Amino acid sequence: MPPHKKPFIISEYVRWGDIDLAGIICYGAYIRFFELAETEIFRAAGLPFKEMFDRYDMWLPRKIMHTEFFSPALLDERLKVVTYFSRIGNTSLTINFDVMSADGVLHATAHQVLVCVSRSTFQKMPLPAEVARAVEQFVMAPEEARKAA
Repeated sequence: MPPHKKPFIISEYVRWGDIDLAGIICYGAYIRFFELAETEIFRAAGLPFKEMFDRYDMWLPRKIMHTEFFSPALLDERLKVVTYFSRIGNTSLTINFDVMSADGVLHATAHQVLVCVSRSTFQKMPLPAEVARAVEQFVMAPEEARKAA
């Protein structure tokens, strides 16, 4: 992996509203972690959502959301969300999330396919070249991202 490429990482606590009656994180709560990480990786790439969507007159809705769960996280546990892109296509991006504890226990992994669509018609459109270039710094394989985290 080139030295300039690294995953984007945020930290977030498991909050009271994230847990279920068993006292562990509810599977649906991971969506909040993914959304926070996605918003911030685009910001780190110089593409805050409002500016990006206004400038290119586009949206990035999900076509695919896939998550696998490995180990339950507990209330007040501080998790890191390792975020990176595994594919930049002509009209879509694949974004990946690895949620782990500070000591490296992997709690969940996910990938989502974001499709570039026109804001007015919701028809698929080419991903702007500037967007592809901006996120290129975060493109890597899952093994590379986990090793760099």
